[in-house]
Parts: sequence; C-alpha cells; structure tokens
Amino acid sequence: MTEQPTPQGSFADLTLQLTRLGLNAQDLGSAMQPVLDALITHTAAHGAGYFQWWEAGQTFRVRATSGHHPWHPECGLPATLPLIRTLRAATDVAFYTDTLTHPALSGFPALGVNALIAAPVHDRQGHLIGALLAHAHTPHSWTDLERALTGSVTGLLALLAARLDAEEREREAHESALRTLGLFLEARDAETHGHTDRVTQLAVQLGRALNLDAASLCALRWGAYLHDIGKIALPDDVLRWPGPFSPAQRERMRVHVHEGVALARQLSFLPQPALDVIAAHHERWDGSGYPLGQRGQDIPLPARIFAVCDVFDALTSNRPYKHAWSTDEALAFVQQGSGTHFDPQVVQALVKVLGHHAA
Repeated sequence: MTEQPTPQGSFADLTLQLTRLGLNAQDLGSAMQPVLDALITHTAAHGAGYFQWWEAGQTFRVRATSGHHPWHPECGLPATLPLIRTLRAATDVAFYTDTLTHPALSGFPALGVNALIAAPVHDRQGHLIGALLAHAHTPHSWTDLERALTGSVTGLLALLAARLDAEEREREAHESALRTLGLFLEARDAETHGHTDRVTQLAVQLGRALNLDAASLCALRWGAYLHDIGKIALPDDVLRWPGPFSPAQRERMRVHVHEGVALARQLSFLPQPALDVIAAHHERWDGSGYPLGQRGQDIPLPARIFAVCDVFDALTSNRPYKHAWSTDEALAFVQQGSGTHFDPQVVQALVKVLGHHAA
C-alpha cells in the first residue's frame, strides 16, 4: 500500500539517505533501486522504472523497477516512442495527470498507465541516456509535495546515471577488447574454433552456481578471455607442437604463465581475480600443478573454477592430436580428478550445471 507523501521537512533526510546509497552502489541498477523505491513509498505512484539507452538494440531497456509495472524486461521503450522524442527535448521532469489527454503518451493507457511522471537523464553532451518513469493506475493530480520529492530524487538520479552510465560504457569497451584479444590468441594457438567463448560461458555458469557476485563474475570472465595471453611470446615450434613435449619444450610452455601475468598487469583496469585466473589455472588441488605448486583453497577460487572448465572443453573438442570426447566421458574424467586435480566443490557445481548425476 502506498504511504502518504513525505512531509517537506524530511526531504533533506531522505535525499541524504538516497545519496549515500547511490554513491556506494557498484552498478546502475543497484543505484537506481532505492530511488525507485522512494517514489513508490512516498508518492501515489503504483510503479516506477529506470530505462537506460542501449545502443546495440536502439532502445531504452529496463534496468531497475519497483512496485507494479507493465514493462517487459526485454522490450523496453523504443527510441521512436513519442514520449522518448518529448524527453529528448525536455530539460525538466514532466508530470502528466491523465495520459488519455496527451498525444505524447500514446499507448500508455492501454498498459494501465493513467498518470505518469517522466524524468529525462542527459549526458554532458545533452544526449538522452536514460528515463525514469513513475506511474499510477488512475488519473492523479501530482501534489506539490510529490513534485518536490520527485525533483529532489531525480536530480540525484541524473548525477548517478551519468556517472554509472559512463562507467558501464567503459566496462563494455574493455569487455569487447579483451574478448577480441582472446579470440586472437585462440586463432594463433590453433585451438578449436569457439573455445574462448565456450570456456568463458561455462566458467560464468559455474561462477553463478557457486554464488559469485556480479563483480566476481566479470573478473572471472575477463580472466577467462586472457587465460593464455602469455602464449603470445611462445615460438610456433612449441605452441603448435603436435606430439608429446620434450623436457625443454615443457619447461618453455610453462613459462607462459609468468609471461601472461606480466603482460596482463599492463592492463591497469584488470581486477586481481582476473589476474588470478591467468596466474593459477594450471595449479592443482593436491599441489602438483604449476607454476607455484599451490594446493587446496590457497589456489584462488576463480582459477579453480576456470581450471575445470578449461580441461572439460579441451576434452570435448577435436584437436589435431585427439578426437572430441563425449560429455559423459569428459565429465567422468573430471570427476576422477576431484580432490586431486580439481576442487571437489567446483566439480560438484559442474555436474549440477551440466545436469548429470555423479558417477
């Protein structure tokens, strides 16, 4: 049930609280959530949502919602929507008492949206990068208190959205560059086509099964893209050697881990867990791996997760020296290595993700 609008004297306290929450948020969605919740709690709005511009889809996609809302997460707001065209030119929050009386709100009454608050968020160049919408299911004359509260929180919203939108765009650029580098490494290493994407996807699935948070999953994904970056320095007669290595070749191959870490450290934006994947994905649970002979939980979790994925994908892929194993054969091999090569907890997660029963 919607509470009464907040008295004017408590706006400052509420704004301060929302500012603290927003500044501590790690991503756009979590920063918006307390703002949306405040609108639902302290105004007559039944639902609220924040929509962020998505260049690839040419639409404003839903990033956070609160209360009852008709927005489908995968649909969002098309850039051609009359309201979006209105918000592009707007400089302030718009309050609509009855959506049936405004041409710019065509389509909203059919969704059960009969009163609307629409706040544009622009970047420094004046481009519309987001929109906050709060709606009621019946026509409603927004009060002075509701307008004051909305103006207060949307000012904070604009600041947070501009900052976090820029940060997300930077992360997306990093993501694209790292994946491209991973695909380049895959091609030079004569890996089966698709290895980078497959092993990264599986690692993220395992990370989710092990309850990693969003930042940890991103680091795991980036580390997966770059896990063999040190092989850039390997000569072709080692990298593409089709048979068993000589002792000298084996030692040269192992050096790629140190070289990979050294190269990856030049990317100042890479978080430590991503570096851990590069540094430790050849370590083994029983301490028999390389380069440091780490054992058990001394091996960083992202590396333990990735090690299982890397071996599993190698086994299930055709290589010049072997045919692809079946999923069951590869999974049985991984399970046999549980407690020696691999972390048993991660192996259990792999069995769960693949939907198989332990042998």
